[in-house]
Amino acid sequence: MSKTPSKSFVYRLVAPAMALGGALFLASCATDTGYTLGPDGKPYDKDGNAINPFEEGTYEHFKAEPGYPKTSNVWKNDEVLARTSAENSSLVISIPLQRGFLMNGEEVAIDYPVSTGRKSHPTPTGEYKILEKEAEKRSNAYGKIYDAEGNVVNSDADSRKDEIPEGGKFVGASMPYWMRLTWDGVGHHIGRVPRYPASHACIRGPRSVMPTVFKKTKLGTPVVVE
Repeated sequence: MSKTPSKSFVYRLVAPAMALGGALFLASCATDTGYTLGPDGKPYDKDGNAINPFEEGTYEHFKAEPGYPKTSNVWKNDEVLARTSAENSSLVISIPLQRGFLMNGEEVAIDYPVSTGRKSHPTPTGEYKILEKEAEKRSNAYGKIYDAEGNVVNSDADSRKDEIPEGGKFVGASMPYWMRLTWDGVGHHIGRVPRYPASHACIRGPRSVMPTVFKKTKLGTPVVVE
């Protein structure tokens, strides 16, 4: 049975590297491994070069990389992913990290980049359940407006506010692998994923990951947005 991750677990999962860094600092002092922690909480050698003390290929190594969490790279645990299904999965979205996590209990199956709502359209935090799933979906609110000749006259249009010229049309933005979280239009779907909040409140995910997330979830799957 699918279970919403506890808030203490969500904190452990998405806390900045500084929390891990404290443990590393103590270890380096005790064993004289030769690295110290920078202001970002990550280890550096005596020359100031970032280092990664964890075994390559492990999740700890992935999270300790200097580019994490801003990287566009995806981490998968193939063994956990293979036993993750729509019956035992959940999702965690970290707004501070701009990362999404497909979970099996408290195990991470996939850690992937996301782009949440920009300042003018923030993604609401809270605990949700997937309310609707559509593999092919277009927005009713946001998209492009074309004139009668087929030219784009507004590339960031809001159909509720922006005027459509005579003979023109509004075309909603494509949102493949749509998973609705709220009835007022917030969902998780494929979209452009810059490494900063950029959406109209939805949670965008990469094309390489979202079909799997879609497949491994169902109506009612818990989603925590922190």
